[in-house]
Amino acid sequence: MPLTWTCTHHRELSKEALYAILRLRCEVFVVEQQCPYQDIDGLDLAGDTHHLQAWEGDRLLAYLRLLPPEAPGAAAAIGRVITAPAGRGRGLGHQLMEHALQACARLWPGQPLYLSAQAHLQGYYGRYGFQAQGEPYLEDDIAHIDMHRAPA
Repeated sequence: MPLTWTCTHHRELSKEALYAILRLRCEVFVVEQQCPYQDIDGLDLAGDTHHLQAWEGDRLLAYLRLLPPEAPGAAAAIGRVITAPAGRGRGLGHQLMEHALQACARLWPGQPLYLSAQAHLQGYYGRYGFQAQGEPYLEDDIAHIDMHRAPA
């Protein structure tokens, strides 16, 4: 079955899509990674937030959240990057990042990008032009590092 990619403004999310997103984030970030934290942070339905999703039928296989720049010239943020266990090993993570960069260029052209990466994924994000800045830090007991990408 082919994948369907959607980049949806939060106002256009169906309750079923939002439920699938929150369920997948809980399944992986909280349960699989054994990291209890407050995933629902008030940003999912705020401002110009967009949700990039890859669906196979009615199953959400990959997802990330795009947060708008807070001011002109500020960075848009990519976060909650996730591939469902059922979608792993298929290159979906790379497709997800390619779609994210395209969406950011369309939504916020000429803006820099930011993400808080799990430290062991620096090389992965480096493939997409992100450069680590600063020192690693603990976020929810997992080593992270800030990464930035200059405007395209």
